[in-house]
Amino acid sequence: MKKYNIQNFVLFILLVFMGTACKDFLKEESISNITTDSYVVNEAGYEDLVKSCYPLLRDYILNYALVLPGTDLFQAGNWNLKVVGDGPYLDQYDIRFNSSAGEVQAFWDILYRNIGRTNAAIGRADAITYVDPAKKAARVAEAKFIRALSYFYIVQTWGDAPIPLTETIAADKAVVRVPSASIYTQILKDLTDAETALPVTATDYGRVTKGAAQFLLSRVYLTRGWNYKSGLGGVATDFKSALDYADKVIAAYPLVAQYKTLFPTRTNNPLIQYTGAQNDKNTEVVFPIQYNADALTNAMEVPYPSTATREPGNYYHSIFPGNGELVGNAGRTSDYNRSLGQNQPTPASYRFFDPQKDSRYTHDFVNAVWALKAVSGYAYSYTDASLKVSYAVGDTVAYWTPWNKPATATQKGIDEGGTKKYAVMNLDQMVSGVAISRLTAATPSMWKFWQPGITYGDGYGTFDFALFRSAEAYLLAAEAILKGAGNGTLGGAEVYYNKVLDRAVGAGVDPQRAKYPEDLTSFETVSYRATAATISLDMVLDESGRELFGEFNRWFDLKRTGKLIERAKKYNFWTKAKGVPSDNSLVRPIPQSEIDRSAPSITQNPGY
Repeated sequence: MKKYNIQNFVLFILLVFMGTACKDFLKEESISNITTDSYVVNEAGYEDLVKSCYPLLRDYILNYALVLPGTDLFQAGNWNLKVVGDGPYLDQYDIRFNSSAGEVQAFWDILYRNIGRTNAAIGRADAITYVDPAKKAARVAEAKFIRALSYFYIVQTWGDAPIPLTETIAADKAVVRVPSASIYTQILKDLTDAETALPVTATDYGRVTKGAAQFLLSRVYLTRGWNYKSGLGGVATDFKSALDYADKVIAAYPLVAQYKTLFPTRTNNPLIQYTGAQNDKNTEVVFPIQYNADALTNAMEVPYPSTATREPGNYYHSIFPGNGELVGNAGRTSDYNRSLGQNQPTPASYRFFDPQKDSRYTHDFVNAVWALKAVSGYAYSYTDASLKVSYAVGDTVAYWTPWNKPATATQKGIDEGGTKKYAVMNLDQMVSGVAISRLTAATPSMWKFWQPGITYGDGYGTFDFALFRSAEAYLLAAEAILKGAGNGTLGGAEVYYNKVLDRAVGAGVDPQRAKYPEDLTSFETVSYRATAATISLDMVLDESGRELFGEFNRWFDLKRTGKLIERAKKYNFWTKAKGVPSDNSLVRPIPQSEIDRSAPSITQNPGY
């Protein structure tokens, strides 16, 4: 395991938390003599040490490649039923996903780097005197929470793993994998210690609070209760503990009235001028990962051993598919920004929603592209040069129909014998691999996190990322009840489930999803409102998919519940067509670089 001496990041601490006081900081004087031992000697120095544990959380969520693709909701590549050869290895779980994969190396290094920082903060606390002892206890608790969160991601991703609990002062090649059950014991110890000392309201917004510890305790107890391969040390009361902590979070963090207000204020048409209003500090957010408009303090660190620069800001607005660069485009602008297409919603994922009744579908997907500049006499057919169209600014260029209301022949574009002067695509055409016209865009934009007004670039979003929000606590509670926890404060599992659904569709509304989401030829529907008789684990996972679509949780949820292989094979196009997932796919490979730099070499997970 790469050993990180905290002396290497003291300067980074100062840069990140000096904020806008850069002029005062950038003086012509040598500060090379500052070391950890000379800086972290009093309350002010210790405050900066604890603060240094927070910025790396931004890098955690950048490892979305290990959380979104390869699941039932997202794929790493575009749909194309005509494809020849292999598809993305993150979806196929084949031999290409091995110990040399950059994704596992990056996640491993960034997690252990932060564990090094939290260990230093926890270990050095006894030597620091605070005016207010409760404040000091809270700071230690913050470090314990972040350490517990880091180890929780590690044990879910790799299973048995090294678990250093003291500050690393010198390099050491001896690395020992600790059993998963012991890691869970340590995680729960850190979190229960943290819950006791943390305040209900943080001294500074964005710090860890009692509610954040309770949320993570709920998720950890729920995961341990499932007792993956009987190796997590789960006990019968874990599900009850998960429910009790979820109830505490629900009571303290009320849901906001509308789903769309959790995200930057916008409409789906970029031609409308936006205020870009932020609502990231709302009652539902239990623990945010913070961003801001300062390029210096918003920068993220680079995973070892890369020397490349990391783009600053929250760029979840651009890691999903879409295409604003059709005819009439004005280049990549703040109107559409970039769309990397890295996390392609599966064909089935659209069919889990009722497009007409579920406000989350309306917010998450943009079903049209509009011209940003006028175009005259554009020949857009591949086969008929006489078919020409002209567009004014704001005219529709491409339109994707909702899955349950496909366009008829006359409702299609003129290139397909219809009457529309823009491309019209049904869901089955999106996955056919057949180009319809020069106007065709592969799939609708997934704009759940889109922030208006960002100058085109590689990121620069300033919206906080809600790592925990109370809507998820309702679904954790429902899952715990289904696993035998007994009813919670609000009642049965269906009550918790429907509380989240009601916000999206309205109380008493009966939304309909595709009964067979995996079969694009079927338009048979089924209600996804729960009753005591119908509520099931798959319903809870479906609702979690709709509510938390694209958030940093899906692979972990499916692994925890033992549903990853079943649902990926059923709903993920690439996994279904060519995937070879097995039980070994439920843990990731230990990075080869970690094996190479350890002595004796750390053991690899089975199957890799």
